[in-house]
Amino acid sequence: MNSPALLDHFSALEDPRQSWKVLYPLPEILLIVLCGVLAGGDDFVEIERWAKRKLDFLRRLLAFNNGIPSHDTLNDVMNALPCELFAQSFTNWVSALRDYDPDIIAIDGKTSRRAHAHHGRSLHLVSAWASRQRLVLGQEPCDEKDNEISAIPRLLDRLELSGALVTIDAMGCQHDIGAAIVEKGADYLLALKGNQKSLHSEVALFFQVAKGLDNHTTTDADHGRIEIRRASV
Repeated sequence: MNSPALLDHFSALEDPRQSWKVLYPLPEILLIVLCGVLAGGDDFVEIERWAKRKLDFLRRLLAFNNGIPSHDTLNDVMNALPCELFAQSFTNWVSALRDYDPDIIAIDGKTSRRAHAHHGRSLHLVSAWASRQRLVLGQEPCDEKDNEISAIPRLLDRLELSGALVTIDAMGCQHDIGAAIVEKGADYLLALKGNQKSLHSEVALFFQVAKGLDNHTTTDADHGRIEIRRASV
Protein backbone atom coordinates (compact mmCIF):
# COMPACT_ATOMS: atom_id res chain seq x y z
CA MET A 1 0.00 0.00 0.00
CA ASN A 2 1.42 3.39 -1.00
CA SER A 3 1.55 6.10 1.63
CA PRO A 4 -0.56 9.22 1.02
CA ALA A 5 1.18 12.17 -0.61
CA LEU A 6 0.72 14.01 2.68
CA LEU A 7 3.22 11.69 4.37
CA ASP A 8 5.81 12.06 1.61
CA HIS A 9 6.71 15.43 3.14
CA PHE A 10 7.52 13.69 6.44
CA SER A 11 9.65 10.92 4.95
CA ALA A 12 12.84 12.34 6.49
CA LEU A 13 11.56 11.46 9.96
CA GLU A 14 12.89 8.18 11.33
CA ASP A 15 11.05 6.06 13.87
CA PRO A 16 12.76 6.63 17.27
CA ARG A 17 11.53 3.30 18.67
CA GLN A 18 13.24 -0.08 18.66
CA SER A 19 11.86 -1.91 15.63
CA TRP A 20 10.92 -5.09 17.51
CA LYS A 21 8.66 -3.08 19.84
CA VAL A 22 6.71 -1.33 17.10
CA LEU A 23 3.03 -2.26 16.82
CA TYR A 24 1.95 0.96 15.17
CA PRO A 25 4.19 2.11 12.28
CA LEU A 26 5.32 5.72 12.29
CA PRO A 27 3.42 6.64 9.08
CA GLU A 28 0.17 5.49 10.71
CA ILE A 29 0.84 7.60 13.81
CA LEU A 30 1.72 10.66 11.71
CA LEU A 31 -1.41 10.23 9.61
CA ILE A 32 -3.60 9.96 12.72
CA VAL A 33 -2.07 13.03 14.35
CA LEU A 34 -2.08 15.23 11.26
CA CYS A 35 -5.62 14.33 10.26
CA GLY A 36 -6.82 14.53 13.87
CA VAL A 37 -5.46 18.05 14.23
CA LEU A 38 -7.03 19.08 10.91
CA ALA A 39 -10.33 17.69 12.22
CA GLY A 40 -10.10 19.96 15.28
CA GLY A 41 -8.44 17.75 17.88
CA ASP A 42 -6.75 19.84 20.59
CA ASP A 43 -4.90 17.03 22.37
CA PHE A 44 -3.98 13.36 21.93
CA VAL A 45 -7.10 12.14 23.76
CA GLU A 46 -9.34 13.92 21.26
CA ILE A 47 -7.16 12.73 18.35
CA GLU A 48 -7.41 9.10 19.51
CA ARG A 49 -11.18 9.44 19.86
CA TRP A 50 -11.45 10.87 16.35
CA ALA A 51 -9.23 8.15 14.86
CA LYS A 52 -11.28 5.31 16.39
CA ARG A 53 -14.43 6.78 14.83
CA LYS A 54 -12.70 7.19 11.47
CA LEU A 55 -10.79 3.89 11.32
CA ASP A 56 -12.54 2.78 8.12
CA PHE A 57 -11.48 6.03 6.44
CA LEU A 58 -7.90 5.70 7.68
CA ARG A 59 -7.67 2.11 6.39
CA ARG A 60 -8.32 3.41 2.90
CA LEU A 61 -4.94 5.15 3.19
CA LEU A 62 -2.79 2.78 5.30
CA ALA A 63 -3.18 -0.76 6.67
CA PHE A 64 -3.72 -0.11 10.42
CA ASN A 65 -3.45 -3.86 11.08
CA ASN A 66 -3.33 -3.30 14.83
CA GLY A 67 -6.01 -0.64 14.96
CA ILE A 68 -5.58 2.74 16.62
CA PRO A 69 -2.84 3.36 19.23
CA SER A 70 -3.69 4.86 22.61
CA HIS A 71 -3.32 8.57 23.26
CA ASP A 72 -0.30 7.77 25.46
CA THR A 73 1.43 6.05 22.53
CA LEU A 74 0.65 8.98 20.23
CA ASN A 75 2.05 11.37 22.82
CA ASP A 76 5.22 9.35 23.45
CA VAL A 77 6.08 8.87 19.78
CA MET A 78 5.41 12.47 18.77
CA ASN A 79 7.48 13.79 21.67
CA ALA A 80 10.36 11.52 20.70
CA LEU A 81 10.58 12.94 17.17
CA PRO A 82 13.16 15.69 16.48
CA CYS A 83 11.09 18.87 16.69
CA GLU A 84 13.15 20.93 14.22
CA LEU A 85 12.97 18.26 11.53
CA PHE A 86 9.24 17.81 12.12
CA ALA A 87 8.72 21.58 11.85
CA GLN A 88 10.62 21.67 8.57
CA SER A 89 8.60 18.72 7.25
CA PHE A 90 5.40 20.49 8.25
CA THR A 91 6.54 23.66 6.48
CA ASN A 92 7.33 21.66 3.32
CA TRP A 93 3.86 20.13 3.39
CA VAL A 94 2.06 23.46 3.82
CA SER A 95 4.24 25.04 1.12
CA ALA A 96 3.00 22.40 -1.29
CA LEU A 97 -0.59 23.46 -0.56
CA ARG A 98 -0.16 27.11 -1.45
CA ASP A 99 0.41 28.89 -4.70
CA TYR A 100 3.14 31.48 -4.91
CA ASP A 101 1.26 34.55 -6.02
CA PRO A 102 2.20 37.61 -3.93
CA ASP A 103 0.62 37.45 -0.50
CA ILE A 104 0.65 39.22 2.85
CA ILE A 105 2.45 37.08 5.44
CA ALA A 106 1.61 38.14 8.99
CA ILE A 107 4.14 37.14 11.67
CA ASP A 108 2.64 37.17 15.15
CA GLY A 109 3.19 35.60 18.55
CA LYS A 110 0.47 33.90 20.54
CA THR A 111 0.37 31.97 23.81
CA SER A 112 -1.35 28.62 23.32
CA ARG A 113 -4.24 27.86 25.62
CA ARG A 114 -4.06 24.61 27.60
CA ALA A 115 -0.51 24.01 26.37
CA HIS A 116 1.90 24.18 29.30
CA ALA A 117 5.65 23.93 28.96
CA HIS A 118 8.07 23.17 31.76
CA HIS A 119 7.40 24.61 35.22
CA GLY A 120 3.78 25.29 34.32
CA ARG A 121 4.53 28.05 31.79
CA SER A 122 2.33 28.29 28.73
CA LEU A 123 3.76 27.54 25.30
CA HIS A 124 4.40 30.67 23.24
CA LEU A 125 4.45 30.30 19.45
CA VAL A 126 5.47 32.66 16.68
CA SER A 127 3.37 31.90 13.59
CA ALA A 128 3.44 32.91 9.93
CA TRP A 129 -0.06 33.38 8.49
CA ALA A 130 -0.72 33.72 4.75
CA SER A 131 -3.65 36.14 4.74
CA ARG A 132 -5.02 35.52 1.24
CA GLN A 133 -4.78 31.76 1.38
CA ARG A 134 -5.69 31.48 5.08
CA LEU A 135 -2.84 29.08 5.85
CA VAL A 136 -0.46 28.86 8.78
CA LEU A 137 2.82 28.44 6.90
CA GLY A 138 4.94 27.62 9.93
CA GLN A 139 5.43 28.06 13.66
CA GLU A 140 8.41 28.51 15.96
CA PRO A 141 8.20 28.01 19.75
CA CYS A 142 9.85 30.35 22.22
CA ASP A 143 9.94 30.45 26.00
CA GLU A 144 8.46 33.90 26.48
CA LYS A 145 7.16 36.82 24.42
CA ASP A 146 10.47 38.63 24.91
CA ASN A 147 12.20 35.84 22.95
CA GLU A 148 10.14 36.46 19.80
CA ILE A 149 13.02 38.55 18.47
CA SER A 150 15.24 35.46 18.28
CA ALA A 151 12.43 33.11 17.16
CA ILE A 152 11.29 35.21 14.17
CA PRO A 153 14.54 34.81 12.14
CA ARG A 154 14.46 31.03 12.68
CA LEU A 155 10.90 30.94 11.34
CA LEU A 156 11.70 33.19 8.38
CA ASP A 157 14.61 30.95 7.44
CA ARG A 158 12.24 28.02 6.79
CA LEU A 159 9.73 29.93 4.65
CA GLU A 160 9.47 30.69 0.94
CA LEU A 161 8.68 34.43 0.90
CA SER A 162 9.55 35.63 -2.61
CA GLY A 163 7.29 38.52 -3.62
CA ALA A 164 5.40 38.58 -0.30
CA LEU A 165 4.81 41.50 2.06
CA VAL A 166 5.77 40.43 5.59
CA THR A 167 4.05 42.30 8.43
CA ILE A 168 5.22 42.20 12.07
CA ASP A 169 4.27 44.25 15.12
CA ALA A 170 6.72 46.54 16.93
CA MET A 171 8.49 43.57 18.54
CA GLY A 172 9.89 42.68 15.11
CA CYS A 173 11.18 46.15 14.26
CA GLN A 174 14.81 44.99 14.27
CA HIS A 175 17.60 45.50 11.73
CA ASP A 176 18.41 41.77 11.52
CA ILE A 177 14.77 40.83 10.98
CA GLY A 178 14.34 43.40 8.20
CA ALA A 179 17.54 42.17 6.54
CA ALA A 180 16.39 38.53 6.77
CA ILE A 181 13.10 39.40 5.04
CA VAL A 182 14.86 41.25 2.22
CA GLU A 183 17.28 38.34 1.74
CA LYS A 184 14.24 36.11 1.19
CA GLY A 185 13.08 38.34 -1.68
CA ALA A 186 10.19 39.88 0.26
CA ASP A 187 9.20 43.35 1.46
CA TYR A 188 8.43 44.25 5.06
CA LEU A 189 5.90 46.39 6.89
CA LEU A 190 7.08 46.76 10.50
CA ALA A 191 5.27 48.65 13.24
CA LEU A 192 7.35 51.35 14.91
CA LYS A 193 6.77 52.51 18.48
CA GLY A 194 8.51 54.56 21.11
CA ASN A 195 10.67 51.65 22.30
CA GLN A 196 12.84 52.46 19.25
CA LYS A 197 13.36 55.99 20.53
CA SER A 198 15.81 57.42 18.00
CA LEU A 199 14.21 55.85 14.93
CA HIS A 200 10.71 56.77 16.14
CA SER A 201 11.77 60.40 16.61
CA GLU A 202 13.34 60.56 13.15
CA VAL A 203 10.25 59.13 11.45
CA ALA A 204 7.92 61.43 13.40
CA LEU A 205 10.03 64.41 12.38
CA PHE A 206 10.00 63.31 8.74
CA PHE A 207 6.21 63.23 8.65
CA GLN A 208 6.06 66.66 10.25
CA VAL A 209 8.22 68.36 7.61
CA ALA A 210 7.71 66.19 4.50
CA LYS A 211 5.64 67.63 1.66
CA GLY A 212 3.69 65.99 -1.15
CA LEU A 213 2.51 63.01 0.94
CA ASP A 214 -0.82 61.28 0.36
CA ASN A 215 -3.01 61.83 3.43
CA HIS A 216 -6.23 60.22 4.63
CA THR A 217 -8.31 60.83 7.76
CA THR A 218 -11.11 58.73 9.25
CA THR A 219 -13.40 59.62 12.15
CA ASP A 220 -15.27 56.94 14.09
CA ALA A 221 -17.46 57.00 17.19
CA ASP A 222 -17.26 53.82 19.25
CA HIS A 223 -17.10 52.73 22.89
CA GLY A 224 -18.19 56.17 24.05
CA ARG A 225 -15.41 58.08 22.35
CA ILE A 226 -14.56 59.76 19.06
CA GLU A 227 -11.47 58.32 17.37
CA ILE A 228 -9.64 60.19 14.61
CA ARG A 229 -7.01 58.30 12.59
CA ARG A 230 -4.66 60.10 10.22
CA ALA A 231 -2.57 58.19 7.71
CA SER A 232 0.23 59.65 5.61
CA VAL A 233 2.09 57.74 2.90
